[in-house]
Amino acid sequence: MAAATNYTEDHIKSLEPREHIRLRPGMYIGKLGDGSQPDDGIYILLKEVIDNCIDEFVMGHGKQIDIQLEENFVQVRDFGRGIPLGKLKDCASIINTGAKYDSEAFKKSVGLNGVGIKAVNFLSSFFEIQAFREKQTKALVFEQGEISEEMKKATRSTEPNGTVVSFEPDEEVFGTYEWNLEYVETMLKNYAYLNTGLTLTLNGQKFKSKNGLLDLLTETMEEKPIYDIIHFVDKDIEVAMTHTEANGEEIFSFVNGQHTTMGGTHYNAFREAVVSTIRTHFKKQYDATDIRSGICAAVAVKVEDPVFESQTKTKLGSTHMAPGGDTIRTYVGNVVGQHLDNALHRNKERASLLIDKVQRSEHERKELKGIKKMARDRAKQSRVHNKKLRDCRAHFNTKHRLADESTIFITEGDSASGSITKARNVDTEAVFSLRGKPLNSFGMSRKVVYQNEEFNLLQAALNIEDGLENLRYNRVVLATDADVDGMHIRLLTITFFLQFFPDLIRDGHLFILETPLFRVRNKKETRYCYTEEERVTAIRDLKPNPEITRFKGLGEISPDEFKFFIGKDVRLSQVEMPPRNRAVEELLTFYMGKNTPDRQQFIIKNLIIEQDLVEDEEEQAAELAEAV
Repeated sequence: MAAATNYTEDHIKSLEPREHIRLRPGMYIGKLGDGSQPDDGIYILLKEVIDNCIDEFVMGHGKQIDIQLEENFVQVRDFGRGIPLGKLKDCASIINTGAKYDSEAFKKSVGLNGVGIKAVNFLSSFFEIQAFREKQTKALVFEQGEISEEMKKATRSTEPNGTVVSFEPDEEVFGTYEWNLEYVETMLKNYAYLNTGLTLTLNGQKFKSKNGLLDLLTETMEEKPIYDIIHFVDKDIEVAMTHTEANGEEIFSFVNGQHTTMGGTHYNAFREAVVSTIRTHFKKQYDATDIRSGICAAVAVKVEDPVFESQTKTKLGSTHMAPGGDTIRTYVGNVVGQHLDNALHRNKERASLLIDKVQRSEHERKELKGIKKMARDRAKQSRVHNKKLRDCRAHFNTKHRLADESTIFITEGDSASGSITKARNVDTEAVFSLRGKPLNSFGMSRKVVYQNEEFNLLQAALNIEDGLENLRYNRVVLATDADVDGMHIRLLTITFFLQFFPDLIRDGHLFILETPLFRVRNKKETRYCYTEEERVTAIRDLKPNPEITRFKGLGEISPDEFKFFIGKDVRLSQVEMPPRNRAVEELLTFYMGKNTPDRQQFIIKNLIIEQDLVEDEEEQAAELAEAV
């Protein structure tokens, strides 16, 4: 009550744009992160800079973009028209300033709000922008958004037209971070696929695409296509699509060169158009899930004045291709319908292979119908008595204010689940307890999901039977012991998701909980160590005789301690699809299939014998003695 009584006019504050962006960076770039995830803030900063270069290329200016990345320093050089020198300072530092408001200069650009490059500036410890235009140049240098050096007048230059932006994301904002070049390479590949004729370089390595989205699908597909990829380009739209034997859908969607990872109106319109066209072509009302089962596609549209649902532009909200023009649903439906129908008419073998896949999906779905009913009845009955799931209050498929924080921990055994259950946040954290090692589901049909009680209950807990639209938890976390059995359980569970619910991994929802291996403490301080290196450092810092505890299983960690590992400082490793040049089927066959001679040789070659372990322990003991 006292706080309310003391609420006065002095509490009302207005922040300058620079202050607001630095205070609330999440509003502009999403999460901060440390560079370990592809949607972390440092990659959004890089993308904002490159987007401006792409907009120049789309408007017909500059065919190359060069990126240099060394430690924290980034430099991006394009060869477009170059920012008008008299407006260089405004474009770099005055919010809501830019040329993208003029639809004649940038008709179908992705950067529309005049915020992006300013956010990069304000969130960088060092930021330099230099423009080359008509044999003249001008440059400015900023530190944390404040100007530190300014070239007052333009000077002569022999450099070709274009803009150079150099920056270092500010550690005061982002903390300690590290660039993952694989994420940057994936970003540049997508830019290349979407902009044929454009060359991008990263530290000298070139990225260029001749066939656009056809190249994207060819190079990224995780399974073999059932039929030749259908690829077409029309005004303001490009599509590539095929089907595989996999479950689920894999659809890449883009707007004006922006990878819309959360989809949007164009994504939904494409999915509807594929279903409608195949029903019409084959003159049968096939179920939509049967038609899209195993689909692998990429769709890119160009929209005038696009509206995104956030500054990070991951989901399109626009309903029309252009103000006063066709709706996105109508336009995409008409174009996709025409080209897809033509592709099926012209290639009867392709049409036959596609409809065979749809009919196999239909047969499997109908075969599962009776099994599903039995499984649901069993699940309803077991829910009354089953205590496997300790649910939370906030769910991802609701409008709860904490929906994005919803997490479910999948644990092995009751002791670990008991500790996590007592330590968890009941608003956002649920716990699901496995009973020992789950079944190896590799090579099995979808029936096993319903016939195996544990898999069926897990599927029901996540609510993913009919797809990810109603997924109940944003983060699905495997919390197993860091021993051989724990690793095996982890692998079997991942195999289950890869086999039947790959979209859960593809969309970035599956994680592994990192828990400490050691606790090192003295009377004044306790440290939890996740690696041998951290243990050595802790022993050195807490000498002379700290107490050292080795955690062999999660059940040994008390609830009072577990709260430190699953709260705001939780350490999670995201489970990602394998490198794009290795198919999921190939990896699962090798590691989870029959014990082939190749796998036997792999095990023998990589086997650690007892003597190796003894030698490792002797080395660690010597290292510890030296540290103490």
